[in-house]
Order: sequence, then structure tokens, then C-alpha cells
Amino acid sequence: MSKQEYDVDICIIGAGSGGLSVAAGAAQLGRSVVLFEGAEMGGDCLNTGCVPSKAIIAAGKHAHAMSAGAPFGVKPVKPNVTFDSVKAHVQGIIDHIAPVDSVERFEGLGCTVITEFAKFEDKRTVVSETTRVRAKRFIIATGSRASAPPVPGLSETPYLTNENIFTLPEQPEHLLIIGAGPIGLELGQAFHRLGTKVDIVDLFAPLGRSEPEHAKVLIDALSAEGINFHAPAKTKAVRKTAAGVEIELEDGTVLKGSHLLVAAGRKPSTSGLNLEDAGVTLDKRGFVETDDNLRTSNPRIYAVGDVSGRGGLTHAAGFHAGQIIKGFYFLPPGINKLKAKATTSIMPAAIYAEPELASIGLSEKDAIEKHGKNNVRCVTAGFEHNDRAIAERADAGGVKIIATTKGKILGASIVGEGAGDLIQMISVAMNGGVKISGLATIIAPYPTRGEAVKRAAGSWYTDTIFSPKAQKWAGLMTRFH
Repeated sequence: MSKQEYDVDICIIGAGSGGLSVAAGAAQLGRSVVLFEGAEMGGDCLNTGCVPSKAIIAAGKHAHAMSAGAPFGVKPVKPNVTFDSVKAHVQGIIDHIAPVDSVERFEGLGCTVITEFAKFEDKRTVVSETTRVRAKRFIIATGSRASAPPVPGLSETPYLTNENIFTLPEQPEHLLIIGAGPIGLELGQAFHRLGTKVDIVDLFAPLGRSEPEHAKVLIDALSAEGINFHAPAKTKAVRKTAAGVEIELEDGTVLKGSHLLVAAGRKPSTSGLNLEDAGVTLDKRGFVETDDNLRTSNPRIYAVGDVSGRGGLTHAAGFHAGQIIKGFYFLPPGINKLKAKATTSIMPAAIYAEPELASIGLSEKDAIEKHGKNNVRCVTAGFEHNDRAIAERADAGGVKIIATTKGKILGASIVGEGAGDLIQMISVAMNGGVKISGLATIIAPYPTRGEAVKRAAGSWYTDTIFSPKAQKWAGLMTRFH
């Protein structure tokens, strides 16, 4: 059977966050676009990642609130969780958002959408079962998938990942989780709040790349709710049992559970793309190797999002897409490489457990390594001094800002309710080149948690404003007023 032939401006493989953003931008600029997706439109984020995980977190938060109202004068009651209804809620949220990522919408924008898996035939041709496409440029946007650590027995043991945990036929009685990263912590807390016993195992201490004092706040909160951590701990073996699964640790501890969730990293989705014939090189980790403008070893082919190995975040993929569109269609060729770079040190990230933990830029440790201890200064403000947090009886955590001694903001960390939203204040400052002084002079509505950002920044000047020299000056001014 002969294939349908296309010759277009841009051909995209993968309709996740990055691919869809490039497709929408190019199509609305009048460019001819062919978009391939052999699985579900919206990719991991919509169907098995960000969206369903936040939906089940919301369900867990409502269940938890029913049993945590005593300090507010609300009699605690044990929540009656119907797992089928929880799943229906999760699917309903996906269904509500899905039209934004649908075939119909993108065809309406002018894209040709081919709902088939595609691969490269050669350095400038992509083929699927029914279609052959030649294009001026190609975008690889195939994302990533959950990876399994090399644990003895794991390959012979049934386990869950984010790809299938949301469609379980029944609620796990006792969920064992390998991986104390964002996915493990978020889903661990959500399922525990819905009534599942949870144990989390990791080879390393949880959240080792976060500010230690902020990581402790989150881990302590989850432990206080009843989640059991075994980290750092080395897993000796995993095995299937008559009752479910068990994990044997090197210290002899044996954890028995009904289900096992593996949340220990991601691997790029490059299988079947025939990248070798396309002249596309992979790095040592298996991700598509790109330069700072996301161009691969084949100058016609670019990679965005997870598959590029430049950050497994939905908003990172969106940023990549924006840089691609800017570089392709808004910048002269000579300026492209300078102005359309996809490398940035200002990429925020958040863990949506309760309390949330958000960060941006350099940690204190990384800042000291890069700039030297004598050139780095940190300021903090705890939510225990924030009236809104106190009124809500959720005053654990706080704000930490890392800067040079001249006030240039290098990074920040926030742990507490709404941290993912609060970090955006610092993101705006860093992107706009605003120094500590700028954050210190904002006017924050009272009472809000955002006051903690202002308070942390303002503390930069405490010693100067209230120094003996300043007191003498104030006394002198009093004589003239």
C-alpha cells in the first residue's frame, strides 16, 4: 500500500507537552505541521503524570482534612473512601483537560495529526504505517518513561509505575514504594491519606538535592502522618509472595505489602525511532544529545522535553518549545544561537506533597561551590512568624534565598503550603534581574504567606538599618524634625 506523502515546514514526533507546544506555535504562525502520536494525545503529563497525580493528591487532601480538624474545633471523623469514586474523580479531571490536547483542536489549528507511531527512514524523512513525511525541520518530543532500578528479583515481580497506578482495580492495602523522590512522596502521601499503609524505600536519603533543613520539614510531616521511611537503605531483593510483594533490605528488614510502586527515575523514550539512520547521537545516559539550542547531531533535527535530558518537567518542555519557536521564526540566523538557548539556571521545580517544597536556581551548597563561601549569603524567614500560617495552624517551614554578597539572587527554596506558587515571586525576580533589594521593597497584602518572601529579603538589611551608626543618625535627624 502506498503511503500518503507530505513535504512540510516542521514534523513533530510526540504529542506531549513539548511537542504540542511546538505544533501549536508553528501552526498559528501559518507553518505547515505534521504531528505524530501513536499513544495518547497529551502524553505522560495529562494521562499518567502531572494531572492524575494532582487529582489524587487533592482527593487525599480532602480525606485528611476530615480527620485533622480538632485544632480548629471541628470534630474529627474517619473518612469513608470509595476507591472507584476516587478513580472516577481522577479520570474526570483528565477528561476535562483532554480537549485542549485533542486531535480535533490541533487539526483546527491547522496541524495534520497522524495517530500512529513514527520513525526516521533516513536523515530527512519520517515514516509511519500510512504516512511518509519530508520536512525542513524535525522535532523529537517523545518524552520519557519510568525506569526500573537494578534490584535483584524486580524483573520477576509485578510492580506498578505512574503509568498504571491510577487505573488499579482496587485500592492497595499496603503500598511499598521504591524511590523517595517527588513521585514517591506525592503518591505515597496521597494513598496513605486515602487509607493505604505506606512504606518508602530509597538507597539514598530522601530529597538529597534539596536544602537539608527544608527537606527535613517535608519528611518529618510525612512521617508524622504515619508514612514509614527506610532511607538510606540498600535493597537486597524484591520478590512476589502469595499475599503480594516483599522487599528485603541489606540489614535484614523484610517489608511485606500488597502492592509495589517503582518511582526511582525516568528513561528516555527513544526505542523504535531509528535514530541511528537519522544521524542522531545519544548521550551516555541514552537521551538525545543536543546543543544549547536543542539541535541534535543532525542539524535538521531537534529534541525538546524529557527526551533531550534537559530536565524532566512539563514546564521545562514548554520553555524548550518557546525557545524553538523563537529561534525558528523570530530571530535572524546569526542571532538564533545566542538568543534561543534552552539552557537556564532559572528553572523552578516543586514537590506537591503537603507541605509543598519548591526551589529555583542554585542551592546554598552549589552556590558556595560555584562562587566561594565568602561570596555567598543566605537569608531566611520562617512561617512560624507569618500570621497567615499561624492562623491556619500550618506554620512549619519557611523561605530561604541564596544570593551573592552584592545582592544578586542565585536561588531559593520554600517549604510550606503553597510553596509552588510562592516560588514564582522569586522566579520573576531572577528572570528580571531584580536583586534582594527589589524583593525587600514589594508591598505584600496582609495576611499572606507571600509576606515571608519580603521578610526574608528584608532581613538582608536588618544589621545595617538597626546598627549603632544608624541609631546615631536617627538621633541626629530627630533634632531637625
